[in-house]
Amino acid sequence: MIERPRARRYPFAASIDLVDMESETETREQTTDLSVFGCQVTAQRPFPAGTKVRLRIIHRGAIFAVQGQVANVRRNSMGVVFGKMEQKDQAVLEKWLAEARDTHERTTSAR
Repeated sequence: MIERPRARRYPFAASIDLVDMESETETREQTTDLSVFGCQVTAQRPFPAGTKVRLRIIHRGAIFAVQGQVANVRRNSMGVVFGKMEQKDQAVLEKWLAEARDTHERTTSAR
């Protein structure tokens, strides 16, 4: 069965720090897309599906920090779902999604 995203994903490239909460293994990667529920991350050595992580995305001077879980793993990438987040992080995520949505709509309407 193929898992379908629960919400619209938008292209979104930003630096992401991930920490495996069990082993404390840290990695710095790049996001490829973003949604209200999670993100896709490029990774040379993805964490296994089910791994609980702390993550921090840094983009244009803003920081989004939340706990999450690796939902799926593909070759050189992993999908991460966000857990419960604080209001300030929710606000950062909503701002980034609004910007990504506006950029996406401008580029698709220009075609």
